[in-house]
Amino acid sequence: MSRIAKLPAEQWDARLVAAIQPDNLTDLEQGLTRYFAHCPEQALGLMGFGGALKRNRTLPERLVELVRLRVAFFNQCRSCMAIRYSDAVADGVTEGLVCSLERPQEAENLSAAEKAAIRYGELMATDHLAIDDAVYDELRQHFSEAQIVELGMTVAFFVGFGRLAATWHMVEELPQAFRTAETIAPWGADKIQVR
Repeated sequence: MSRIAKLPAEQWDARLVAAIQPDNLTDLEQGLTRYFAHCPEQALGLMGFGGALKRNRTLPERLVELVRLRVAFFNQCRSCMAIRYSDAVADGVTEGLVCSLERPQEAENLSAAEKAAIRYGELMATDHLAIDDAVYDELRQHFSEAQIVELGMTVAFFVGFGRLAATWHMVEELPQAFRTAETIAPWGADKIQVR
């Protein structure tokens, strides 16, 4: 059971309803908005930021999804691990590829750029002070400065809000495998594809 009450869309601020259009979404796709609706001004600001990250993305959807799922593992965010985004699936994210995230640096089906981005995400989630010149030099072999900034902002979003979501324990709409209190992984379990 969630530790914070979900607000049904009928109780949302009208501006939030207009921005999200919850009638076109499943309950799970309404996601964190059901919680953020308690603070509509902050929710709108956050959605503006998250929307800008998505709309202006230059990084491949596949890469972003792989980084997101690896960070979700370290955060132990159940809903983050259960979800697969349709645009990432369309860009080549398969469950076989997700299984590569168990040992990404050894995976043959991940590119060098994906491995560098995943490593950066791992460090942001586990030991951010270990991110040194060598890590950024490795990123520069594959990404422009603007893409590195984009990756950093995206990973910061994943780490921060994934940890918040993990503490809110939003599991009631997830497959049974994601409802356990034990440490779990996004690979090898049921998944839910969302838009």
